[in-house]
Amino acid sequence: MSENVNSKLFTKQDQSTFENPIIWSDVPDPDVIRVGDTYYMTSTTMHMNPGVPIMKSSNLLHWEIVHYVYDILAENDEQMLSNGKNEYGKGSWASCLRYHQDIFYVVVGSLATGKTYIFQTANIEKGPWERFTLNEYYHDMSLLFDDDGRVYLTYGNGDIKVIELTEDATAIKGGGLNKVIILNASLVASAKKDIGLLAEGSHIQKMNGYYYVFTITWPKNGNRVHLVHRANRIDGEYEGRIAVADPKGIAQGGIIDTVNGAWYSMLFCDNESVGRTPCLIQVTWEDGWPVFGEQGKLPKRMPLPMTDKPSSSLIVNSDEFHSDTGTVGLVWQWNHNPDNEHWSLIERPGYLRLRNGKICTNLEDARNTLTQRTFGPECSGHTAMEVTNMKDGDISGFAAFQKNYGFVGVKMSGDSKSIVMVNGSLGSAEIIESIPINQERVYFKIDFDFRNQIDKAFFYYSLDHVNWNLIGNNLQMRYKLDHFMGYRFALFNYATKTTGGFVDFDYFRIEDTIFREGN
Repeated sequence: MSENVNSKLFTKQDQSTFENPIIWSDVPDPDVIRVGDTYYMTSTTMHMNPGVPIMKSSNLLHWEIVHYVYDILAENDEQMLSNGKNEYGKGSWASCLRYHQDIFYVVVGSLATGKTYIFQTANIEKGPWERFTLNEYYHDMSLLFDDDGRVYLTYGNGDIKVIELTEDATAIKGGGLNKVIILNASLVASAKKDIGLLAEGSHIQKMNGYYYVFTITWPKNGNRVHLVHRANRIDGEYEGRIAVADPKGIAQGGIIDTVNGAWYSMLFCDNESVGRTPCLIQVTWEDGWPVFGEQGKLPKRMPLPMTDKPSSSLIVNSDEFHSDTGTVGLVWQWNHNPDNEHWSLIERPGYLRLRNGKICTNLEDARNTLTQRTFGPECSGHTAMEVTNMKDGDISGFAAFQKNYGFVGVKMSGDSKSIVMVNGSLGSAEIIESIPINQERVYFKIDFDFRNQIDKAFFYYSLDHVNWNLIGNNLQMRYKLDHFMGYRFALFNYATKTTGGFVDFDYFRIEDTIFREGN
């Protein structure tokens, strides 16, 4: 895929302004810092591995994945899709990114392990990362290095709490500060306490002698809102106000200053099945309070953060599967922990080989499903797959992956193979159409239409890579909290009867326009 597709994925801009979302793809819970004239961002990736991407930008608008914080977080049944367990929607949540005295810090918690992890490195773009573990899950935590050398985490939902860490930020400090600092922070948004989502997603920052705590809450019968509280001591008396009350529900994030002294905030908004998309909003100051956008609303267009800073854009990409190192590209993530004994880019150079190492019940149960983000307003992906070495009961192909998934692939029954389209729009994945084949190389395509929240995926197959045939019916995509992420392109192979079968994917290619009749 050319840089052109990634450029279209990112914000529309002219010579002096831009509009949101800055990335029309699933980049939830963003946390952004500036180091010199470079910006870094982390984001939630839940059950996908490697986890917590490090994204880099020179202009706050165009971002490139340059590294991940960890390969795997744990090796329990939940992470390895074993014994009927999984960690869908329960992997690493809402990471915090900080830089202090030449060290980069990422703090992230996992609902699956019930722990919080502190990662440290001197080189954010290459690592390695050293990991320290807190044996408790601190919900949506945020790290603060105070001027006096003390170190704190804020966390919680409803009540926002603070707990003190050791000076090297590796453990909880014995006898340190540990208390509620903002009681029922949601009251700022609704004095009647009619709150659907209690205040959470804290981001703490200290500026000009004040401690600012940003949170997100969701009043019933309303939209998600962004809050800010401030106090002149970490455990002082906090006063709060609504910072953003946009009809799109834009919220959750801190603020960041540019080299030229302007201020911005990176928040996110729901974009239905494509996921939660990041939005950049300008911030000004009045009486020591940050003022977001235009009276708490997101303007349609805003001035560019900087006009002379070109930046790379790469968070999705085509792949011909040529690898000197045997590793997949940074745009790819495995669903749960990969089983490294059963996939390869070097057994057959130029191909991704997926070999079945366990018996599965469905796609959600499969190991070594390789995924990357879809993107709006519309996108299309296609792949070539060779199926000579499938075994009875094997199912392999190309999926639109979320809880209610759909796919086009090959199913082997006895000695016979068929192209099948499976639709899980209503929750239970069912074969909609099956077409017998007697050849060993097939081609699959999926079109995604996210325009105006149409949220439909269309499935195609080809026997010659020239003539494409629509198969089955369209998938009505829905953003489900079971997975808590946007739909993904997914290459997969799983066994229902016996292990050892394998398939080879020749390439994966994406476009920013979808296939239409007559193309």
